[in-house]
Amino acid sequence: MTISNPIGPVDATKVPRYAGLGTFARLPQAENVPDYDVAIVGVPFDGGVSFRPGARFAPSSVREASRLLRPGYHVELGTTPVKKAQFVDGGDLACTPYDNNVAVKQIEEQAAHFVAEGKTVIAIGGDHTIALPMIRATTAVHGPVALLHFDAHLDTWDTYFDQEVTHGTMFRRAFEEGLLIEDRSMHVGIRGPVYDKDDFLRDHEFGFQIIRCSDIDDIGADGATARIKERIGDMPVYLSIDIDVLDPAFAPGTGTPEMGGLHSREILRIIRSLSGLNIVGADVVEVAPAYDHADITSLAAATLIFEMMALLTSE
Repeated sequence: MTISNPIGPVDATKVPRYAGLGTFARLPQAENVPDYDVAIVGVPFDGGVSFRPGARFAPSSVREASRLLRPGYHVELGTTPVKKAQFVDGGDLACTPYDNNVAVKQIEEQAAHFVAEGKTVIAIGGDHTIALPMIRATTAVHGPVALLHFDAHLDTWDTYFDQEVTHGTMFRRAFEEGLLIEDRSMHVGIRGPVYDKDDFLRDHEFGFQIIRCSDIDDIGADGATARIKERIGDMPVYLSIDIDVLDPAFAPGTGTPEMGGLHSREILRIIRSLSGLNIVGADVVEVAPAYDHADITSLAAATLIFEMMALLTSE
């Protein structure tokens, strides 16, 4: 992180958290600071979903839930994110809701304005389709990345209803385009039924390793973290979190919920243990607020983004 004397969020002891600026965690807007280290951007697109729509409304909902955060100090990691780096809210990347291919191109072009050497972008989806243009923009600067993917689903189908760009196909596209470092990428939290048992065979052919939720029952969060670090090493990492990696009890507001997911404490423990990884880009996706209750899912997503902020500034 390179910015000295960063401008922090609105002071919650002077302006209550339910009032004032509606940016993520009430951070300054990108246009109001001379430079930044990390930009948090919304990507309100859900044209790639295969079941319940509504993730286009996630950026505004997650921002609203983020008012509850106290971003000044992360207790477990012992870091003060907003004092160590300049975080900004970059607003939303606008795209058409009517054509997936056009939307993906628009997202990539706009994301490219924020991605640069020494800068990191965290995207608030939107459905998981948005990971493809975000990875394209990231690798244009940083080169191929190891993908660390938290999800209930593999997202490496070939097509869905003959469409090549959906929220279940984008990581196959990323692999085919040479954006991912082979044999360094992995899925965490996979569970539930699949259309064909060969889905797992094909996924392995794309160079992925899988930690299923049932594996975490046996090896625990610490065992999962050890496998992740051994697999990824010092490679540049793109961290992608589909909120449905959490059990529906902890994230009901999502498009394709699956029983038997991670508990909130489990994913927080794993994410907090990833310090030392070279994270060059990230997203949290698939929050569908209309199916939520009391902002449970939006708060989970906002908290995970704060965990990323802490990771990026921890020693």
